[in-house]
Amino acid sequence: MILSISGVVLLGVIVFLFFRKDGLKASHCLVSVLFGFYLASTAIAPGIKAGGESLASLLGGLKF
Repeated sequence: MILSISGVVLLGVIVFLFFRKDGLKASHCLVSVLFGFYLASTAIAPGIKAGGESLASLLGGLKF
């Protein structure tokens, strides 16, 4: 649960900064859509959340 709340807060801050800086572009729209799915409790939201967690674990496993 803590990871979900942290993800929502992080994406919320990013979306807010995108709106404040220079409008919403295509890449910004993707972050906004992800933010909406994390907030919504639709049937597809768990799949998107699992995809986000997989991406986070993939990025966390990269070694430089």
